[in-house]
This record gives sequence, structure tokens and C-alpha cells, in this order.
Amino acid sequence: MGSSNSQVTAPGSLMLQRRQLLTAFGGLCGYSLATHSVSAETVASRQRVLRVAHVTDVHLQPELQGAEGLAACFHHLQSQTDAPGLILLGGDHIMKSFDQPRDRVQTQWDLWQSVTKAELSTPMRSCLGNQDVYGWNKAASKTSGCEPEYGKKWALDVLGLPKSYYSFSQAGWHFIALDGLQPGDGDGSLAAYYDEEQFAWLERELASVPNETPILIWTHVPIVSVLPILMAKRDTTDSHALVAAGNVHTDANRVVALLQKYPNVKACFSGHLHRVEHVQFRGIDFYSTGAVCGAWWKGPIDGFSEGYTVIDLFDDGSHQAQYVPYGWKAVAS
Repeated sequence: MGSSNSQVTAPGSLMLQRRQLLTAFGGLCGYSLATHSVSAETVASRQRVLRVAHVTDVHLQPELQGAEGLAACFHHLQSQTDAPGLILLGGDHIMKSFDQPRDRVQTQWDLWQSVTKAELSTPMRSCLGNQDVYGWNKAASKTSGCEPEYGKKWALDVLGLPKSYYSFSQAGWHFIALDGLQPGDGDGSLAAYYDEEQFAWLERELASVPNETPILIWTHVPIVSVLPILMAKRDTTDSHALVAAGNVHTDANRVVALLQKYPNVKACFSGHLHRVEHVQFRGIDFYSTGAVCGAWWKGPIDGFSEGYTVIDLFDDGSHQAQYVPYGWKAVAS
């Protein structure tokens, strides 16, 4: 375990969430995701440079009032007295693009564009989720793999991204969006790792950032997480737990070994698992930040309400994160 750059108000984020304990946070009510304290002197002297919202796993669909739910999330986020100035969308914008026919995928992307145009005024940057990838299950989606929109192309076009991994700088911080989505062994199944081209790019990118510039990474599938172990299935009490393929990066050791070479890598945020978690490992904070849709617009999942995460970034490279339910009541719950 390494030391944290994040401020904390209470220990044990998983226990805190499940007990539904509320804590005040810059005008918001939510759940602290941090577990180690920052000194009072640091808190007094540092200056916040940017407030960011990590919004992930929308799974937008026409059913179950998904559009209304996403609009409610945006409204809640943007109506705060001290609202975030940037949204990092963590993937899974729409629902099951990988195994749906083209007209169904078109309907969902049209809905996404309609809601964001009408309801979103905050700048947003996205990374891709597995639900955004079109046609990987060729049998179910009736794709051949030769379609112009096949794979990640359609999502990239809608979201205005030239590539599925990229970087930018803002307010003295450097942001890196990554894409660990790979086709698994079965038709439409998912694996999670960074291919050689992207890993080489990440090596160059990290080396190019000045040492004094803090780095925040976001990617869809967690790089490091204990949640897949808790979610693992067993046939008997003596059998090995089976971690579902695609629930965590298979190249985690390699990625963490690279990241820990750079002390200015402060935090990695992910979605995919729809639950809330904070893991500190080798000096880096790894966060899983719930889901806008909860249990796919059918209510909370394992006690975790529909929500998003607010992240305060400071000039000294520290940060603090808070999971914020936005009060959605599912029609199917």
C-alpha cells in the first residue's frame, strides 16, 4: 500500500456506502471515497484548480425512462452551487451495441445525442465502454465486420473522438483517457488489456509529462479492483472463485509497474462494475465510481444508488473524490 494524495473524512468507503452514511462535501451530499487524511496545513494552503465529475455507465435506452434518468443526472450535476466544470464520461453511453441490430443502435445513439444536446452544457470528454462497441457479437447483431461503423468506429464518430485513447491538459493537470476493450474468446465476449500499440503510446505519454504536473487517468474497465473478487462465483465452498472475464484488466501488473514509475500519476477512475470502491495500491488511488443507471435503470445495485462522482483537483497534486447519488427513483425498482 502507498500513501494517498486524497483527502478523507471517514474510513472504509465500501462500509460507508452500504450503511448509507451521508457526509457534506462542497455543498453536495454523498459518500466519501477516500481513506487517508491530508494534514490540516495542506488543506489550508492548497488551492482547488478544477472540479470534475466522473459520470459513467449510463446504458441509455428508450425503455425504463433511461432518457429521463440521464437528464435528471445532468440537471442535478449542473444545478449545484459549485458545479463541476468538466465531465469525464467513463463509457457505456448506450446499451448493448455489441449484440443489437443496426436500427436499435441507431435509435440509442440518436437518443444520446438528443439528451446531451438538450440537457448538457458542461464540457464533456469520453472514453469508450464495451456497451458502445458495435457488432462484436456478429450472430446477434447480424454484422459481418465489414460495416463502416463496425467496432469502435461508430461510437468514436458520435463522440467526436479521432482515437479511443488520447490526452489533454487543463488547469495544471494532465488527463489521459485509455481504452482496454478487447474482443474475448467468444463471439461478443470481452477481455480487458491495453494492446501493444496503446501501451507504447502510454509509455511515451507518461514520459512526456513534466514531473510537477499531476496526472489523472480514466478508463472503462478497472485496472485494479477488489470488486471482481467479491463478485466472483463459486460452485462449492471448496472450489476456486471464478472472476468473470473482462471485469478487471488482465495486464494490471504490467500497467501498475509502468504507472508507479511516475509519482505524478495520482488517480485512476473507472466504471463497468456499477459499484463504488476505492483501492490504494503502490501510491496510486484506483476508483470504481458506480453507475448513472444503477442496476441498468432497475434501481440500486448491491445497495449502491444511481449516481456520479465529484472530484476536486488541487494545485499541489492532491485530490478528493465523493460519490453523489442524484435521487433517481427507478420505475422498475
